[in-house]
Amino acid sequence: MDSDEIMLTVRITVAERSLLRHLAQGHRSDLSEVVADGLIDVLPTLYGPARVHRLLAALAVPAPCALTVWLPAPLADLLVPAAAQVALATGVRLGSGSAMLGAALRLWLDQDPGQLAANLSLMHAGRPSALVAA
Repeated sequence: MDSDEIMLTVRITVAERSLLRHLAQGHRSDLSEVVADGLIDVLPTLYGPARVHRLLAALAVPAPCALTVWLPAPLADLLVPAAAQVALATGVRLGSGSAMLGAALRLWLDQDPGQLAANLSLMHAGRPSALVAA
């Protein structure tokens, strides 16, 4: 752990946790790195009413698993303005960075697993992925 990382706990489903583990193994990284990459991938797409409502819908689905991750502080700091955008668009306040991260992560994981692996490969062009070849 670096001193400029922030620990957050999110709630996800068993299937989402399994997909995260699979993505991390395929990219030879840890879960926190994949979550950070997913957040970088999904945050810019969250603007617009339809996407924000999909984000809130992701929180409505029960999520029995707790996952603790470490995010770089500058990335974790982006959760606050993102949550403010959700509140502005919907009137719903998420209440914490963990809730915003959980919603964004679940929305990101709702994509096609092959596309997620391809996006991760693009982010890490020099690092091969076992999932893209599969």
